[in-house]
Amino acid sequence: MKISINLFLFVILLFSSCIDEVKTVADNSPKKDTLVYLNHADTARYVGINTCRLCHQGIYNTFIETGMGKSFAGATKEKSAGDYKHSVIYDEFSDFYYKSFWGATDSLYFLEFRLQGKDTIYKRLERADYIIGSGHHTNSHMQNINGHFNQMPMTFYTQKKEWHLPPGFENGVNTRFTRKIGLECMSCHNALPDFVMGSENKYSHVDEGINCERCHGPGSVHVQQRSTGSKIDTANYIDYSIVNPSKLSIDLQFDVCQRCHLQGNAVLKEGKSFCDFKPGMKLSDYISVFLPKYANADDEFIMASHADRLKMSKCFIKSFNPAEVKNKLKPYKDALTCVSCHNPHVSVKVTGNEIFNAACLNCHGKKVEMNCTEKSVAAILLYAELGSASADEIPKQVRNDSRLNCVSCHMPKSTPTDIPHVTVHDHFIRKPITKKQKDKIKTFLGLFAINDKNPDSLTKAKANINQFEKFDQQPHYLDTALKYISVKDKNSILKNFDALVQLYFLKNDFVKVIALVNQIGAAILFTNRLNKKSYDNQQAWTCYRIGESYNYQGKPNDAIQFFEQTNKLAPFVVEFKDKLATAHASIGNHNLAHQYFNETLKENPKYVPSIDNLGFLYLTEGNVQMAEKLYNQALALDPDNENTLMNLAGLYNYKGNMLEAKNILKKIVKKYPNNKNAVQILQSLH
Repeated sequence: MKISINLFLFVILLFSSCIDEVKTVADNSPKKDTLVYLNHADTARYVGINTCRLCHQGIYNTFIETGMGKSFAGATKEKSAGDYKHSVIYDEFSDFYYKSFWGATDSLYFLEFRLQGKDTIYKRLERADYIIGSGHHTNSHMQNINGHFNQMPMTFYTQKKEWHLPPGFENGVNTRFTRKIGLECMSCHNALPDFVMGSENKYSHVDEGINCERCHGPGSVHVQQRSTGSKIDTANYIDYSIVNPSKLSIDLQFDVCQRCHLQGNAVLKEGKSFCDFKPGMKLSDYISVFLPKYANADDEFIMASHADRLKMSKCFIKSFNPAEVKNKLKPYKDALTCVSCHNPHVSVKVTGNEIFNAACLNCHGKKVEMNCTEKSVAAILLYAELGSASADEIPKQVRNDSRLNCVSCHMPKSTPTDIPHVTVHDHFIRKPITKKQKDKIKTFLGLFAINDKNPDSLTKAKANINQFEKFDQQPHYLDTALKYISVKDKNSILKNFDALVQLYFLKNDFVKVIALVNQIGAAILFTNRLNKKSYDNQQAWTCYRIGESYNYQGKPNDAIQFFEQTNKLAPFVVEFKDKLATAHASIGNHNLAHQYFNETLKENPKYVPSIDNLGFLYLTEGNVQMAEKLYNQALALDPDNENTLMNLAGLYNYKGNMLEAKNILKKIVKKYPNNKNAVQILQSLH
């Protein structure tokens, strides 16, 4: 698009006036956080790390060696940290073995197989497309199926140099090749992706590695200003075309880090997504992160809880005085924040102990003297080495000695509760915990918002619902959520409708879900409430839950209208489309059922429920050969799929092949002893 000279001059003048305003405000810095950064505008665009590199080559060179710079890349030998000589693992719960290896074209493969004695009775081979994780702690792996990203069932733990199942796959919950990598996960482990609206885990493009703009915000305004020759004396002023986290207030600087280093139960504010927050903004305006808190469990922490743990430390609490630092250009220098110890542009692997020690000794150096055991050891070694050095020289050299390590005692390494086979430094700085303290009884205190002092009632309700659904199926979370949701009138119900439907659906109270629909009216809901696409598919999920509730009540025609709306709002979620196809099949709409099943399998050819359901549809139509072909195709992907095994047993029974039917039913009863239908059918066949 062409731009007129006058308009171009207007844009330059506009930027110039912004720069003049910045200079004025910088002289009176208390107001600096009340100004909106220019790259917070909706028109600001991300330019990519290679654009930043043009002017910041030195920083680029060190940053790409950091954990952030190496966080995500294609599955190549260069990226991988794995030991492929010892790469076979066994999951005793699922009875699957896994082996990783490089193929002839240097592609990374994972073989899932099952043994019976020495015979291989099942195998499935899948290629890995991406490696996630810098290799400092782990390498996990992803598969891309038509843009849909799923995690794969092998992780290399680099500290122990061992292969194991990934975090969350162990102890009987191995999801194999189906765990979705949604936007919440991808938006922290990598640069912001091009997410396909109406999906759960589909991306049209992903970058490789966390980039500069995750901490500095979109770069287009900054690039445009610099390309016009405008300059700002950043030693004395703030450049509002780009965010420099070191010049943010302490709270806003923490928010930059907390966006990803405050893991937990993340509740999005209404209408927001995981891509909306930008550095320099207040995180709680977009996301509230909740964590369950316990008394007498100070030694327990999750992997990405660095910010929360640091804020629990007396070192931070005593250093943090907003009144003292609000007028300063770089407030963090007078407080303990993440960047007091960590230079985000330099890998922690090449950061010496002296850097971390200096952060401690800046406050404690004069007081500690020689009381610290680590310091005493360093001093003794230095006295022996220096011999004739004067007493005045010793403390200074002890301070800089690489053998001094404050972190080893006051931020001890431990295994986080959510990531096995890994040890990380606990960022709750304190005196070492005694055995007596560890032996105290752990007591649940409640669910707390870590980054939001005053979350509203609906946010608290959503947090409790999410905690039940995603993390801990304790009924008290749903009961607590209900206390925060107002249902005093129709307007209150409409405002809280999504949360109410989710809550009662999780309670399996499908009658109540339908009652909520009837209170508002389906027509009103479709017109005014359940018609908005979003990154989190909130309203699509509400429609799905309502449809399922009607299904459970034996009302497929009512269910279909909500499944249709679900499919309109989220057309790339295969579970939704499969459910719509199944509903049409159940009332005899075979043409529509075939259409939606085919659309599902075009989107994801390896989606087993649709392969199985399509097979059943063919069987009802008398096409036994096609049904059997699809059942076997489904079992080649998931040999233990209970529904497919039942359907195949029924098919063999229909064909009169009782022996095969019995063998499959015996397998089902052994694998799923609570399947009463299989037990009864097997008994009837005997």
